[in-house]
Amino acid sequence: MEDQRAQQEAYICRLLEAYRQTPGTTGSIRRPDRLLAAQLYQRGVPLPAVENALVLAAARRMMRPADALPLGTIQSLAYFVPVIEEVLSRPMSPGYFEHIRRKIQRFVQARPSVGPADR
Repeated sequence: MEDQRAQQEAYICRLLEAYRQTPGTTGSIRRPDRLLAAQLYQRGVPLPAVENALVLAAARRMMRPADALPLGTIQSLAYFVPVIEEVLSRPMSPGYFEHIRRKIQRFVQARPSVGPADR
């Protein structure tokens, strides 16, 4: 029982840290975010699937036309639920997500950051 609780807490902490570090988010964790992370654990959603969904959604937001209106800051983990469901329903190559991670990293490095939402 203690081992399962420790596994759940590790999952939640890792998920919330990944969310906090995702470009376009506020960089802060709220109680509903923690509750959703626990629900994802209870559903058995693999952590890599959630991390891949965060990457995919961030890339979609960042790689928009230069003349597109700016998007608001993501303030809740719940924003990512549809993308998590998409990743679960349409498995993609791990190499694809690594490619996206590299693109995001290059994009972030090329842009001066002024705050958590601008990562």
